[in-house]
Amino acid sequence: MATHEHEITEPVDLCLSDGSLNPAAVGWSRKPLHRANLRGWGRTKRWEYWCVTTPTHLVALTVSDLDFLALNTVYVLEFGPGGREFECSSIVPVGRGVHLPDTVAGAPGSEDVVVGPARPTGGKVRIEIRDENAGTRLRARCLTPERLPLEVGLLVSRPEGHESLSVVVPWSEQRFQYTSKHTALPASGRVRIGNDLLTFGGDDTWAVLDHGRGRWPRTVDWSWGAASGRADGHTVGLQFGGRWTEGTGSTENGLCVDGRLTKIGEELDWQWSVSDPLAPWTLRTPSSGQVDLTFTPFHNRAVHTDVGLIANRTDQRFGHYNGRIRTDDGAEIAVEQLLGWAEDVRMRW
Repeated sequence: MATHEHEITEPVDLCLSDGSLNPAAVGWSRKPLHRANLRGWGRTKRWEYWCVTTPTHLVALTVSDLDFLALNTVYVLEFGPGGREFECSSIVPVGRGVHLPDTVAGAPGSEDVVVGPARPTGGKVRIEIRDENAGTRLRARCLTPERLPLEVGLLVSRPEGHESLSVVVPWSEQRFQYTSKHTALPASGRVRIGNDLLTFGGDDTWAVLDHGRGRWPRTVDWSWGAASGRADGHTVGLQFGGRWTEGTGSTENGLCVDGRLTKIGEELDWQWSVSDPLAPWTLRTPSSGQVDLTFTPFHNRAVHTDVGLIANRTDQRFGHYNGRIRTDDGAEIAVEQLLGWAEDVRMRW
């Protein structure tokens, strides 16, 4: 079922010369084609979020510039009872020293991103996102809450022809978001925690990128679900978004199967429990039947903060997707135990 949304096939500027949304930028693309030439201060938000998963661990790196501050974070989770979980976060007032490019950081032709001191101490964080011939290099350093040195060194591959989902969500001429979601990217490398060395690689290590550039309203709620892995003999990446896109005419819903994107133009029906963080979710396309999935969490990462300018309530559940999906060419794919997450966020920023 083809989407009603406009497909963009040529490079385009996100904004007009006065900083308002360029009407020609509204649509979606199979690879990043937008240049986020944002202007103005106060409501502009920029970030790169990478999450790399294995069957036993995940590591997530975030570099963000929210105008009045930058928030750079390293998050590590070891699955299973008694597994390690910790987060290293560095707040940079007015984003000093944090520069995020107009295009995907670390991609060919774009700028690299480096934040934080080379030898971070205290609560500081070092994160590097660099382009290499073989892919995108991710590095990070910080001290864990137990004062153990943490070092991340990962390489995310860029398979030739692998498609992603980029889309502009227009609330108005002055409030809009460009998001580029990349799923099912092979990754490899190491994460060292003190004297412990974790090896990432093989056929079961996958990376997901959330690249965001836009000018946001003061408050917003959203749901986001993503997963990567092998299903029914295929390499599958799931990308779903909800609530924040309603009424805009755009969605950030898509399936990446063997590197080919199926864009889903209808809003999903999301059902989950507010009171029980580990209760199953259901995600379905009410009209097309292209998505019929149950997400069963095994861990909830709860982040509830209020520091004046920013108030954030995030419940990011990690777990597995089961059910079925259907691509544009009619292929029905059974999804079994596909590792990923689904989150429920309320943000004031």
